[in-house]
Amino acid sequence: MKVRSVKLREAHKSSAGSNGSFCSILWDLQAQHLVTASSSETTVSIHDSLLPSNPPKILRHHRDGVTALALSPNSTCLASGSIDHSVKLYKFPDGEFQTNVTRFTLPIRVLAFNNSGSMLAAAGDDEGIKLINTIDGSIARVLKGHKGPVTGLAFDPNGEYLASIDSIGTVIYWELQSGVTLHTLKGVAPDTGYDLSIMNVLCWSPDGESLAVPGLKNDVVIYDRDTAEKLFSLRGDHVKPICFLSWSPNGKYMATSGLDRQVLIWDVDKKQDIDRQKFDDIICCMAWKPIGNALAVIDVTGKYGVWDSVVPSSMKSPTEGIPSSRSKNSNGLLLFDEEEEEQELSVSGSLSDLGEDSHGESQQPSRKRLRKQSVVDEDLDEDVNNDFLFPKKESRKKAHTTRKEYFDKGNRSSVRTSNRTKMQEAFQPGSTPVQPGKRSFLCYNMLGTITTIEHDGYSHIEIDFHDTGRGPRVPSMTDYFGFTMAALNENGSVFANPCKGEKNMSSLMYRPFSSWANNSEWSMRFEGEEVKVVALGTGWVAAITSLNFLRIFTEGGLQRHILSLDGPVVTAAGFQDLLAVVTHVSDCLPSNDQMLEFRVFNVAKGTQPLKGRLPVTPGSSVAWFGFSEEGQLSSSDSKGVLRVYTSLYGGSWLPLFSASKEKKSDENYWIVGLNARKLFCIVCKNPDFFPQVMPKPVLTLLDLSFPLASSDLGAEALENEFILNNIHLLQTQKRMEEIAEAGFDTSLLDDEAFNIEASQDRCILRLIASCCNGDKLVRATELVKLLSLEKSMQGAIKLVTKLKLPNLAERFNSILEERLLNEAKERLSTSHMNSNGKLPIRDDVTVGKALPSTERSKMSEPIIPSSATLSDPAFTKKGKPTEGVKLGHELLHQNQTSKVENIRGSRNIEEVTKVGETKMLSRCPANSLSKPTNNQEKMQKAGELDQAQPQRPSNPFFKSSIK
Repeated sequence: MKVRSVKLREAHKSSAGSNGSFCSILWDLQAQHLVTASSSETTVSIHDSLLPSNPPKILRHHRDGVTALALSPNSTCLASGSIDHSVKLYKFPDGEFQTNVTRFTLPIRVLAFNNSGSMLAAAGDDEGIKLINTIDGSIARVLKGHKGPVTGLAFDPNGEYLASIDSIGTVIYWELQSGVTLHTLKGVAPDTGYDLSIMNVLCWSPDGESLAVPGLKNDVVIYDRDTAEKLFSLRGDHVKPICFLSWSPNGKYMATSGLDRQVLIWDVDKKQDIDRQKFDDIICCMAWKPIGNALAVIDVTGKYGVWDSVVPSSMKSPTEGIPSSRSKNSNGLLLFDEEEEEQELSVSGSLSDLGEDSHGESQQPSRKRLRKQSVVDEDLDEDVNNDFLFPKKESRKKAHTTRKEYFDKGNRSSVRTSNRTKMQEAFQPGSTPVQPGKRSFLCYNMLGTITTIEHDGYSHIEIDFHDTGRGPRVPSMTDYFGFTMAALNENGSVFANPCKGEKNMSSLMYRPFSSWANNSEWSMRFEGEEVKVVALGTGWVAAITSLNFLRIFTEGGLQRHILSLDGPVVTAAGFQDLLAVVTHVSDCLPSNDQMLEFRVFNVAKGTQPLKGRLPVTPGSSVAWFGFSEEGQLSSSDSKGVLRVYTSLYGGSWLPLFSASKEKKSDENYWIVGLNARKLFCIVCKNPDFFPQVMPKPVLTLLDLSFPLASSDLGAEALENEFILNNIHLLQTQKRMEEIAEAGFDTSLLDDEAFNIEASQDRCILRLIASCCNGDKLVRATELVKLLSLEKSMQGAIKLVTKLKLPNLAERFNSILEERLLNEAKERLSTSHMNSNGKLPIRDDVTVGKALPSTERSKMSEPIIPSSATLSDPAFTKKGKPTEGVKLGHELLHQNQTSKVENIRGSRNIEEVTKVGETKMLSRCPANSLSKPTNNQEKMQKAGELDQAQPQRPSNPFFKSSIK
């Protein structure tokens, strides 16, 4: 074992004759000071970390040992708790005493600030955890549930939960909004008994996704944020229980100290220790340096030191890639100077308004201060206590506060509304937030990108296409307007900027890529309103403004339409003639759900083909909105669920992708676009939720997949493929109908649809095999009815026969018989109507012909696309002209007549087989079948006889020859 010497120096004296005292240590935000305290001394020491030889600043306000320290996230307020039952606050770093914020009846053991500094949690030997409002010093809530002294507290970085642990090893998850207990984990940590030199502690990971707790096997157990399920454990060379643990600022490493006097450094992802240090006494508290690669430690005797280069230089620094929720500053509500308090109404009731007498007792505020407070107290009391301290945050797994901040940016305007959920503000799909000194995306779609960077009061805009060979490069331009939104298509680009004062009105500019005329670029200015979202299509430009106006312009700049929308716009997108707009229906629900509506306009026709509610995951907002490459309306929310609009069930949104089921723990997906099979996105590493312009991001293709429930067959992949094929087939058939109605040829789509059917049959056969292996025979019977090709039906029969399921094989044969008989009757009925002149013969009617021997030999081969289709999916493959057409009208109907007679009169298995192995021929010209023949008359009579005396073949098995 490699041994390093960490020099310790005395900060506090330990009690004589005792096993030691619990000592505390922490860094300030800038790593300029170290704060220490000991339960055996009444003082708090503030050390200069840059000049450790200088004497520390001593705070002498407690009457007994100091057992707990906490520093606000912005390092402006220091809190200390003591055996004397009091919690005191000081200004930091000067150490000026402020107030006694609360008192207990028994010693205090632990303190903790939340991530914004608006709340301080305090607990100890008393029953109950006090949540203290740091704005006015009131007790916001008391949480009761522990049976022993509470020794550890931790607010999750997202501000939704509080975790606590007591001396007997019980961990409780509290929901801050309601104050209820979410999870109770009894006996999961060691029982520390009456040893006050060590305490059970717990700690959230910096991204808030997991909770670390000392385990019962000299290990650390990691629990899930939302479910409290055990994820994994860190077990190494500790031979005694762990008494303290701490995550590194970036969450990649963890430091643990044990009763065996060892400190181990862990690589959490690899679940192994990377370094260790042996000390003379138990290390009871540790703190990672917020800037740099160091760890501060203090032992039970009051000696402290700094372990430099705690992580090997060959590895990632512990401060590299800190989650933004961890690195952001507090909102600054705590302990402003008196002059600042008088100027800022938002902090006019902070704890620094309270006084302190010579004995450390609090005084009432003066009348002058009370008058200043009364300006805002009336409005803020109720709202601050409920909304500011306990914001209603979305409960989700694998998500961060920074995601909500990114999608709801700009919502913090005052203390009163800073944490109250607001309606989502308008955003431009494919854009990223402006970053000073860096390039940002105004638009990123499947065609190309538009980037901008500000320099000396103006911006430089560049347009690049993914396919560099599509044409000449578009020249860059200088932006004097300050454009913040843009859209891009094959014909041109549109830009817009919001209002920037009375003299700088909102403007809209369109820039075509090519034109037969000079000076084809145009712009518009808006007085009294500002552009919120822009969109482009074929021959039109759209802008939605703050007055809820939808303004539609032609490509040449003609103002074509002005429509009033029902609510504030959220986003918009264009595709050819279609313009889709998302607006708010109303304010958010009490559950924080956004109420959104979408409308699709056909600009060329002046119609509105679609309108309805836009679904989003509860507690989320819209993150991306647009059309797929095939023109399917699509939307993605901030929880990573992608939905596509279809005509199913009168118009429904289908969830085709869920990031929570796909992504790794350190990845986020920024959507660019999609097609029928793939999602195009950029993978961003935590904590980033959007890409940087440089280095150039790389598009990643992900498979679309439904968020299916866990199947009892374990065949989720096949079930997903089955549903996707159905949707793809439905969309293809719908396009065929639209093209046919327009009078165009559908042969290309016909072939595509047939290939989808063949692929679907292969998928169904694999599902049938899974059902048979899983003894789900009813489900297998349901699946066989969905097969499209006759050859696939026979393949299913062979499959279950080989699996030795004769009853199922007989049932499959019955289904095939019934389908073939129904098809034959339908053809007879059609022929009968044609012979009587009731219905004209269509050129796409398919008729049967006996298979030649070469075709019969293929019946036993694996399923391949075939022209012999079944009519259950209401789709028949139209084959290319074959020599069957050349045989002429007479031969076709002779085969048809013989086929009907065989079905009607045969009880022989070989004759029934002739029905099952017929092949559909191609379309016959209408003029070749225009006159009734003798064969048609025979078919008519045979049909009447068949209806009078129906015969059903009883033998379920088929041969493979036709004479």
